[in-house]
Amino acid sequence: MLHHVELWVPDLERAVRSWGWLLERLGCEPYQAWPHGRSWRRGETYVVVEQSPALRTDSHDRLRPGLNHLAFHVPDRTELDLLVAEAPRHGWSPLFPDRYPHAGGPEHCAAYLEDADGFEVELVARA
Repeated sequence: MLHHVELWVPDLERAVRSWGWLLERLGCEPYQAWPHGRSWRRGETYVVVEQSPALRTDSHDRLRPGLNHLAFHVPDRTELDLLVAEAPRHGWSPLFPDRYPHAGGPEHCAAYLEDADGFEVELVARA
């Protein structure tokens, strides 16, 4: 089981606006806060965004070796559509909008979003 995921971000306030909105919409609750970071928790698993002073660069490239994206369950297609509609107001841009909701294939109902810092999420609707 996954304990936590920590994302180092170049702009904490921007990450809190986008990731905080998304994680809370997915049922997570604010968990921790400190000068350089925040976290949200659901059950025993939590997600951290941190603007670490140890960052070596100010950009994330999901197409380089390392983390490509995080995928989350969404209850159903109705909720998926609502999230996709709201996402741009919170700093998320759709990826593959011309193939929504089947960019992952005809049997896979999902949305792919990218935040302003290049982090990608996949929102997968349960059947």
